[in-house]
Amino acid sequence: MFLLKATSLGSERTGTKGNFKKEIKPLVLGREAFLMGKIRILESIRETQSYCEALRLAGKKISFVPTMGYFHEGHLSLMKEARKQADCVVVSIYVNPTQFGPKEDFSKYPRDFDRDREMAQSVGVDVIFFPSNQEMYPEAYQTYVDVEQVTKNLCGMSRPGHFRGVTTICCKLFNIVKPHTAIFGKKDFQQLAAIKRMVKDLNMDLEIIGMPTFREPDGLAMSSRNVYLSKEERLSALTLVGALKLAQKLYAEGERNAAVMIEKAQTLIKSTPFTEIDYVKICDTSTLEDVSEIKQEAVMALAVKVGKTRLIDNSVLGEELKI
Repeated sequence: MFLLKATSLGSERTGTKGNFKKEIKPLVLGREAFLMGKIRILESIRETQSYCEALRLAGKKISFVPTMGYFHEGHLSLMKEARKQADCVVVSIYVNPTQFGPKEDFSKYPRDFDRDREMAQSVGVDVIFFPSNQEMYPEAYQTYVDVEQVTKNLCGMSRPGHFRGVTTICCKLFNIVKPHTAIFGKKDFQQLAAIKRMVKDLNMDLEIIGMPTFREPDGLAMSSRNVYLSKEERLSALTLVGALKLAQKLYAEGERNAAVMIEKAQTLIKSTPFTEIDYVKICDTSTLEDVSEIKQEAVMALAVKVGKTRLIDNSVLGEELKI
């Protein structure tokens, strides 16, 4: 049993590791922080920093799951992993404008905070950081983090500035939440590689943990954007995991020529209605540079528009594609 007093926030709570029960007194936290049931919602950077610093000073471990909200089972699996690791689980919900291009779906990106809060609470999340755009990017904001090499290929080719937005917001969030670990899904393989590179290069004091892609029973990688798909497009979207299965089959049979594997995967995707290929590539898992002959660990990564919805997926060749 432990008792945490965060006097700067005027709050107090009790709990036990692994079963983090809270007793939160209805004390005033300030205009930008409020309590909703058993979960603490913080909107202010200053109060979030103070709260997390108090946890650290009390010797408690913080695990962090950064998200853009509109949760699905994939998000919840990351939160459950965080719950196993730490005394306090913090989740951020912030649709970050700097990672969207001018013709992308920022304004249409699905949002439902009440639904997200209930789902997060159901898996034992302790804190949701829910800032505004003004809080994260105040007037005259001008500092960005740019990871150069691993962001050039794949999504970096067609989404200029996207990864600068991703690494910038993650850097800011890490400074705000001060986590010991941060949990990400491997579906966004390039994003995970960029964040790991940033943390290493900038000597950030936290561990980045990648978790396997969470899939629907039929194999489609879970994504908040799946809600955009019509019934017919949803069926066509299965061609992404189908292409990865085909690549894994070829690899298991001894194929090591990347061009052969890519051509067969592209042929499968193109045979499916509503699809438009952005890229199908095989890359070195460390550098994310294209490979022609597979001699060390490599990943097949693909991005495909299904109708108007851009979907991504990947699989490290030789690893089991879990469905």
